[in-house]
Amino acid sequence: MSRVAKSPVSLPKGVEASLSNGLLTIKSSKGSLELNVNEKVNVEIADGVLSVAAKTNEKFSRAMSGTVRSLIQNMVTGVTDGFEKKLELVGVGYRAQVKGKILNLTLGFSHPVDFEIPEGISIEAPSQTQLVVKGINKQQVGQVAANIRAYREPEPYKGKGIKYADEIIRRKEAKKK
Repeated sequence: MSRVAKSPVSLPKGVEASLSNGLLTIKSSKGSLELNVNEKVNVEIADGVLSVAAKTNEKFSRAMSGTVRSLIQNMVTGVTDGFEKKLELVGVGYRAQVKGKILNLTLGFSHPVDFEIPEGISIEAPSQTQLVVKGINKQQVGQVAANIRAYREPEPYKGKGIKYADEIIRRKEAKKK
C-alpha cells in the first residue's frame, strides 16, 4: 500500500467535507473545491478526519490511493491557507501592472501583453517588477504562473525574462572573439 495514503487528513476548524456519488466537496469561508474520487479508491469521513484506502490490492489502486490523499490534502490546505506563487520580471523596461481583471505586461515586445486573470485567481503587483499569484486551487495557481512565465522565459545569457522568485538561472558565458 502507498505510504502516503496511510496517514489520514485532518480537517481544521471551519472546514467541512462531504462525499456523495464519488464527488468529494471541501468547503470553508475562503471557498469550496471539488474532486472526483477514482472508483478504485475508498474515502471515508469520520470525526473530522478523512482516511483514504485502496479498494483492491492491485498496483494501480494502491498508487491512486496515495495520489487521491495528496489531492485531498492540497484541497484542505487551499481552503484554509491558500496557495501563492511569486514571479519576478528581470530586464530593462520590463514591468507589470494589474488593471481590474487584466494583467498588463511590458516585456520588450513591440506591443504590450494583456493577460486575462481567470476566475478564482487573484494577482497582485507589489512593485512593477514583482507579481504574486494567489488562489485556493494549487493546480490552477501553478498553471496561471506558468502561463505568465511562458510569455518571456528567462534566457541564459543575461537572465532577462519572467522567472519564479526562488528560481536559479544557470548562466552561460558569452562568445569570445
